[in-house]
Amino acid sequence: MSFSRSTFAVFSVSLLFAVSFIAPSLADDWPQWRGLNRDGVWNESGVIEEFPEGGLEPEWTVKIGSGYSGPTVADGRVFVTDRVRRPKQIERVHCFDFKTGRNLWTQEYDCTYTVSYEAGPRACVTIDGNNAYALGAMGHLHCFDAATGKVLWKRDLNADFKIEMPIWGISSSPLIYKDLIIVQCGGADACMVALDKEFGETKWTALKDRASYAAPILIRQAGQDVVICWTGDSVAGLDPQSGKVHWRFPFPPSRMPIGIATPLIKDNRLFMTSFYDGSLMLRLSERELSARLDWRRCGPNEKRTDGLHSIISTPIWLGDHIYGVDSYGELRCLKDSDGERVWEDQTATPRARWSTIHFVKNGENIWMFNERGELIIGQLDQGGFKEKSRTKLIDPTTPQLPQRNGVCWAHPAFAERMIFVRNDNELRAFDLSK
Repeated sequence: MSFSRSTFAVFSVSLLFAVSFIAPSLADDWPQWRGLNRDGVWNESGVIEEFPEGGLEPEWTVKIGSGYSGPTVADGRVFVTDRVRRPKQIERVHCFDFKTGRNLWTQEYDCTYTVSYEAGPRACVTIDGNNAYALGAMGHLHCFDAATGKVLWKRDLNADFKIEMPIWGISSSPLIYKDLIIVQCGGADACMVALDKEFGETKWTALKDRASYAAPILIRQAGQDVVICWTGDSVAGLDPQSGKVHWRFPFPPSRMPIGIATPLIKDNRLFMTSFYDGSLMLRLSERELSARLDWRRCGPNEKRTDGLHSIISTPIWLGDHIYGVDSYGELRCLKDSDGERVWEDQTATPRARWSTIHFVKNGENIWMFNERGELIIGQLDQGGFKEKSRTKLIDPTTPQLPQRNGVCWAHPAFAERMIFVRNDNELRAFDLSK
């Protein structure tokens, strides 16, 4: 079969048109904490650049209970956890259809809380293939069939590993690595635990540290996969297959374990930020599995801060600057070379203790969901914060925090050109497509 030059030209143009038409229809999932690669990046194209006058109307709204855990999305399903106190204390895991909000299944189990801030589960459901892994605030870990909700296996990590329960409960979202699920639980001799993801059997334990609330991440260092764990006492690099501690950098808290923000990695440098203990930058060796201090900045208290003292918000690292929310809601820009502050802005979220913004990068835009339930499309650079558009999606509620008429602290999910947000009463879905 042969083509003339003119036939080939027509074919090429048709192919390019087809590709350009099909490409925008490709959609991302949001199957775990902070998205597809646990990095706060949303890659879908064909989304709006500004909100319509009058804001967005939800595609659907469903009633749920209270909780801090953000939704996750995979294979057309939305997963979220919550808590009910009456007639007895239970935690629940829900699965909804992403297009309609129809409940596909709900599983519940008894769970009596002994922790502070009792709104509900903290950790996002992690989806891997057809399995959904849900970790509750008291250490209950379940593996469900994602399609049906059938319980495939379960573990009570508190009973199995004698957890020194953090004051705010177990919060670190599970990480999948090959045939393992890796969890920070704060066991007496097992801060980090890896289980067989298909059957739930213990494969390794590591570190005698107290637990923090930060989720582990997977990086490449010196040609090897390394799990980065920010615990209540240190930052460590572990072999994900065996739990061997490659390196450990002490980072003891001045008052209590309070690390919540996820560590950031860029160009063999690792950044952490804590409410009381400021900012820590480590430099990771490219040739061997080791780490050393690059710089650290910490102010004298939570109001007189230096660098960045974040509580819940995970910062965003763009170019050679880091942007994040300080202890009272100050949006700041730091030089990544030494942590020096470049600018500060208080327009993205009102000033309040622990005020929060969740940052997600999509192309040149930064999508910012603040604790008032507002979604902002903006840009961040060393010249300042540039707001392009803002709209209200959902109301703050008080179970997560009774002060200031409540908050929205759960991280949203971005998938299928939609955003999924929750408070302590509702889960909502909004269309963001052009």
